[in-house]
Amino acid sequence: MLRNSLLATAIIMVSSAAIAAPVSYSIDPAHTDALFSWNHFGYSNPTGHLGQATGTIVFDEAKPEASSVEVSFPLAGMDTHVSKLDDHLKGDEFFDAAKFPDITFKSNKVEKAAGTNAYTVTGDLTIHGVTKPVVLAATLNKADMHPMKKVPAIGFDATTTIKRSDFGVGAYVPKVSDEIKVHITVEAMGSK
Repeated sequence: MLRNSLLATAIIMVSSAAIAAPVSYSIDPAHTDALFSWNHFGYSNPTGHLGQATGTIVFDEAKPEASSVEVSFPLAGMDTHVSKLDDHLKGDEFFDAAKFPDITFKSNKVEKAAGTNAYTVTGDLTIHGVTKPVVLAATLNKADMHPMKKVPAIGFDATTTIKRSDFGVGAYVPKVSDEIKVHITVEAMGSK
């Protein structure tokens, strides 16, 4: 009887550890987008987006500090809905996409924040070959089995504000705002 109880306890402990362990998810480029906006000479607040993201999210709800994110947004996926502006921004006066083709983020700390499903993600953002620390205010939207793909899935939204001049992309500051507001929405899939 004691042996059966110990065996049952061991199975429960192993099962609990497996559920609480960090889960690795691959970012779904079709459902991941970084939206950015700026002020243009005080007249308007245009927006653009970066798509085609690739990367990995590791998430441990029970132990957020074991979580991490690494993502890359190719500048080829940038779209402001104005093709001449896209070409201008990808040129050497701004992003110089021929020389620096990707914007990347790699976390170095994830913490639970105040509020439901809220997290603070600190990491290194690299734009135009310059790496600076950035803090994202992230919200877990959902973690569940994907209804169509039948795999574990997770989704987050995150926001931050950066100064583009910090990354060597400061043309026309201050008439065109230095501060860029960023909103990221990400969906990622686990394995079967």
